Amino acid sequence: MIVSGAWIDEPATQRVCAALTQNGYQALFVGGCVRNALLATAVSDIDIATDAHPEETIRCAEKAGLQAIPTGIDHGTITVVSDGIAHEITTFRSDVETDGRHAEVRFSKSVEEDAARRDFTMNAIYARPDGSVLDPLNGLPDLEARHVRFIGDAQERIREDYLRSLRFFRFTAWYGDPALGIDREGLAAVAENLEGLEGLSRERVGAELKKLLGAHDPSIAVASMRSAGVLGAVLEGADDRYLAPLVHHETSLGRAPNAIRRLAILAEPNDEDTLRLSKVERKQWAILRDELGTMKSAAHLGYLYGADIAIDVLMLRASLFEQPVALDTVSESNKGDSAKFPIKAADLPDLSGRALGEKLKQLEADWITSDFSLSREELLG
Repeated sequence: MIVSGAWIDEPATQRVCAALTQNGYQALFVGGCVRNALLATAVSDIDIATDAHPEETIRCAEKAGLQAIPTGIDHGTITVVSDGIAHEITTFRSDVETDGRHAEVRFSKSVEEDAARRDFTMNAIYARPDGSVLDPLNGLPDLEARHVRFIGDAQERIREDYLRSLRFFRFTAWYGDPALGIDREGLAAVAENLEGLEGLSRERVGAELKKLLGAHDPSIAVASMRSAGVLGAVLEGADDRYLAPLVHHETSLGRAPNAIRRLAILAEPNDEDTLRLSKVERKQWAILRDELGTMKSAAHLGYLYGADIAIDVLMLRASLFEQPVALDTVSESNKGDSAKFPIKAADLPDLSGRALGEKLKQLEADWITSDFSLSREELLG
């Protein structure tokens, strides 16, 4: 089997490989770039595994005139930049000791050892610079079947890094076959190791949840999270009953997946540290939940927050009340988004301070109630 694509043929990437191979070292693409290429989906990050030690990788890169950055040198990772493209190059390694969050590693010369320490069989497929595939753990059948399965003993893999419990659901959502369902052994292992989730940083949990909720349809994976006890452990009070209807509405309106929109159908915002979201993300989450229970129209919401937020709120409401989305949702949201309140403070020269503010607020409310139809003259008359 051969891996192909513009990313592997890119001269800048081939120069990175040559910097290693011309000095007698291996250069093997691994992980997402190989997995996605074999699935004919977009490749973004380029990871390369090698038997060169980190210092040797730096020496090879600099000898070839490439920039080498010791981004994770203690764990064997060097970022090599070629024509502006970053390549993460990591020495073959095996875990000596782990505590569920961090690992003490030993560098290795064996690709089999390197493969054995990875998480899922579909992520342990390698490709040489010419695209020929190396599959030391027989992960290709799982990838072809879209079966997300832990390497070896699932409980051991999870206890090496408890974030793998969340990654299990994320990969199932992105790459699993819905008809196949979730891997039973993996699900059981996750359920038996819930206590390990408590030690994960909020940043890592939040990042994983956002990636999971960004999948085309994460509803089956999230339902499995709930059944295993994971959803409630990482997101207090979460209820996934309305996620599948929301995905349906998104599809019917042609809306791209949005993690914060989907988060809003799952749970209320709570402690700021829960998921360590950005201020913009937390504000969006709060608006969506606050407006979920109001009666504001699509146009009113579009005026207040813009069309995108307005459409999101209407989809959330429809999902919650198990109703179809109104046919005019998009047009009405856009109408409100483009509406411009025709009154300015200068139009009320006899008022100032609090009285001015209250009058402007009253006139704006009247204008909104009129469906933005009242003119400046009608409002002032």
